[in-house]
Amino acid sequence: MTSPARSTGRVALVTGASRRSAIGAAIVRRLAADGVAVLVHSWAAADGDRADPGGVEQLVDEFRAEGANLVHISADVADPETPARLVAAARESFGRLDVVIANHARSARQSLEEITAAELDLTYAVNTRATLLLVQEFAAQYAAGPGGRIVLFTSGQYHGVMPAELPYIASKAALRELTPTLAAHLIARGITVNCVNPGPNNTGYADAAAWAWVAERNPGGRASTPQDIARLVGWLVSDEAEWVTGQVIASDGGWSLLGA
Repeated sequence: MTSPARSTGRVALVTGASRRSAIGAAIVRRLAADGVAVLVHSWAAADGDRADPGGVEQLVDEFRAEGANLVHISADVADPETPARLVAAARESFGRLDVVIANHARSARQSLEEITAAELDLTYAVNTRATLLLVQEFAAQYAAGPGGRIVLFTSGQYHGVMPAELPYIASKAALRELTPTLAAHLIARGITVNCVNPGPNNTGYADAAAWAWVAERNPGGRASTPQDIARLVGWLVSDEAEWVTGQVIASDGGWSLLGA
């Protein structure tokens, strides 16, 4: 159920929305349904062989056909100039920017024996540096007052070990730890900062057997979906969540309880 009055009139930047089966696209759809104008960011080159079969432009056309008020920009967040460009583009397109959803991510499967300096640097640049620069640019342009929202994304490394994804979990752990400090720094400006752990989320990166394995073990009886996360994000950026900040919230059907 959507409640457009909760967020109508706001402008959001959603990064990493290049695949229709993934979290970013679900968030764009949710925010658009709630009356939010959206600057949609994508970088399909990072998707490799899992790129959206119809292409990003077709996906953006679908958003528009569904009634979304949006502008689309393709840019590599590994470029340190990109965060400033995205914030400036949102302001130029819509006259303001109220919400940042830092959904972009790079995942690299490297264990301790396999990690390289190049992969560590690139994963950090995408997942951590770009996110922090995006927060900096957003905060610098935001006029103090209620309604500012920042949503970051972490992973499940704080609930269970992930030995095959060291560059990824190092960068995502940093975002989790940054959340309370950023929230404390920005609360007086009317900006909330929260972080979402989407749990094992079926975004098309694994086969049916893997998701059956998750469903069998998860207390909730299934894997998370992009729509589960979009509902949470939609609430976090709404007026109803104005008193929630500095929190790391798992939307995983109880998966994190297994490592508690």
